[in-house]
Amino acid sequence: MTIAAPSPIDSAYRKTLTSAPTAPPPRRSLFSWIRPAPTAPAVTIERLLADAIMQWKPDVVHTLGLDAATYLMERTRQLHPEIVGIGRWVVQVRGGPDLALHQYDPVHRPKIESIFAQCDHLIADNPINYEDAVKLGLAAEKTCSPGLGVVSGPGGIDVQGLRSRWSLLPSQRPRTILWPKTYETISSKALPVLEAIRLAWDRIAPVTFEMLWLVQSDVRIWFEKSMPDHIKASCNLYGRLDREQVLAMLPSARVMLAPSLTDGIPNSMMEAMALGAFPIVSPLDTITPVVKNEENVLFARNLYPEEIADALVRAMQDDALVDRAAANNVIRVDELANRDRVRIAVIDYYKQLTALQRQTRAA
Repeated sequence: MTIAAPSPIDSAYRKTLTSAPTAPPPRRSLFSWIRPAPTAPAVTIERLLADAIMQWKPDVVHTLGLDAATYLMERTRQLHPEIVGIGRWVVQVRGGPDLALHQYDPVHRPKIESIFAQCDHLIADNPINYEDAVKLGLAAEKTCSPGLGVVSGPGGIDVQGLRSRWSLLPSQRPRTILWPKTYETISSKALPVLEAIRLAWDRIAPVTFEMLWLVQSDVRIWFEKSMPDHIKASCNLYGRLDREQVLAMLPSARVMLAPSLTDGIPNSMMEAMALGAFPIVSPLDTITPVVKNEENVLFARNLYPEEIADALVRAMQDDALVDRAAANNVIRVDELANRDRVRIAVIDYYKQLTALQRQTRAA
């Protein structure tokens, strides 16, 4: 369900609750600002969502991520209890702080526990999230009757489509390192990576860094302050890029650098694997079960610049390592997240949910 959209996207399969305004609001006079005319009460997003559910009577209501979609749904059910029971409520949790960290936050945790008590089914992109959800009160059967198991965030990877985009092995590509998460958040830190680049530079140069999503002023300040001019000259800085732009850059990258403090099974890692770029990621409990050090990736912890620097040096010097991993990774990512298989499983899953909901409605 789409809450709002910047352009018309209604179709046979998608309906929006609100549409973009067709004209700017009229200008208001100074007098109207001093004594505004009476207006109708504002319609809340919760009211819009409740009305849509009451009108559409869906078999399934699927909320993507706890914050903000699932929190909105939980709030709407509290404010408008008449919608409870309309449709099977499927909650999808994301692999990063959505559940892994927010469960420890006294503001988020009560919301999460309330959601797990109310929802009908849960989907996660890694087994650890399922285990955490059960510890937080989710009934175990809500993960498996029916259940999809582990499903990657974007609904799988178009492995064959991405494989067709590249022919050069990593050792034959430009000496480019793509860093897709150049920001400071609760789930990943940029400053240790900047220090790692400085430490490794003399051993990896010449090299070009593509630094994406550098939107925070403090990270840019530290980049400008800590990096010598000759390193800055080899770094390209980008703000927000859409997914297709990033996918277009990966076939020209030798290395994809994405250390983090918490994550699921990262989309950035799987996309790099499908596009032949060698991943450097952190040895998190969600990642180590699915890829192997030196066979698929190199591991480096996010808070340890020396580890990241050593991984960068190895990835930039060892042609056999990165080329061997490229061959391994196309096979491995197909096993993990082939979109064709995921699509079949998801369609079957929704059919089962629809049948369950209609049985409940008929009873």
